[in-house]
Amino acid sequence: MQVVRGKVLALVGNHAVAYAVKQAKPQVLAVYPITPQTTMLEKLSEYVDKGELKAEMIKVESEHSAMASIYGAAVSGSRVFTATSSQGLLYMTEMIYWVGGQRAPIVAAIATRAIASPWSIWDDHQDFVSKRDAIWIQMMAENVQDAYDMTLQAFKISEDKRVVLPVMMGFDGFILTHTMERVETLPDNVVDSFIPPRQFNLIDFDNPLGVGPIATPDKYIEFRYKAMQAMERSKNVIKEVAKEYEDISGRNQYGLTECYMCDDAEFLLIAMGAWVGDIRVAVNRMRNEGKKVGLLKIRVFRPFPKEEVNDILKGRKGALVFDRAYSFGSGGVLGIETRANAYGLDTPIYNVIAGLGGKDVRPMEIQKITEDMIEGKLENERWLL
Repeated sequence: MQVVRGKVLALVGNHAVAYAVKQAKPQVLAVYPITPQTTMLEKLSEYVDKGELKAEMIKVESEHSAMASIYGAAVSGSRVFTATSSQGLLYMTEMIYWVGGQRAPIVAAIATRAIASPWSIWDDHQDFVSKRDAIWIQMMAENVQDAYDMTLQAFKISEDKRVVLPVMMGFDGFILTHTMERVETLPDNVVDSFIPPRQFNLIDFDNPLGVGPIATPDKYIEFRYKAMQAMERSKNVIKEVAKEYEDISGRNQYGLTECYMCDDAEFLLIAMGAWVGDIRVAVNRMRNEGKKVGLLKIRVFRPFPKEEVNDILKGRKGALVFDRAYSFGSGGVLGIETRANAYGLDTPIYNVIAGLGGKDVRPMEIQKITEDMIEGKLENERWLL
């Protein structure tokens, strides 16, 4: 395909996602306001009011109702979208699991935010990773451009008939939602070709039936097994969609992971989300000092790219996983995932817990703890308080 440049806009993250949603042309929206997602809802409402997005914006009384309403619309054949954050995502949780189990094609944007208590409106990844077993594909953006690009790709991935799974696009609250960056958009007609109208539904309208959702034990496990197969198939679909998107946008899209300065790296830093940019700065500084350090960016958290992570970790002297979420009684969530999938490897894997509740983590701190790993001064887990 030929690369066609669209408008270059200055957009905060919430507005970049809203712009991508407008171009994807969902027919039904249901979003309940919550910090730091609310300005996305306001922008989508503005698009609908001006006639720039021909969609039904359902006014709901809660996040639970938001997901319930678009769940029904998705089953009946509509393209749908919602967004939320933190306590809103928790309130939505019952329907999150219904949607995943039903394998309804839905796209949701999650402005990541710490979970109470104590009360916090600032960023971490605890809300996002808490849905790792809900049968949703989960993607995590590094910057505002990523958030725009991933939102468009999410619609195409979700509706691919080899997959038919809901997709959750996470991006860091305030750090990305309210930060203005340069965003290269695609022309509307190019997006129309990339994401054609949805051509299927999950109901036979010629023979509509109301069926109770209870499954007997022998059938329940079969449903779960088929969902597992769809999640595994989605890995190749995500890569295919990323390649197609790269062809039309001219921007490198790496699918499940992205490796930065990994070829000759003796030590790897592993992370997902906005602080990947800070880690990239630290890697550049250490490279200038002759330290062979690389960065592995996790773009897709579910399905976890275990084959790629295992392959990239081979032969390294050490790896340091940066976590903005913690499984109490176990460890950093991304660290757990990485260790679980580093099968057959001798590479030591360390974990740093930092940035919870929005606490700043600066490149110099990242550099210092990496140097501690290189010098053998690091325990398995360290908290940056």
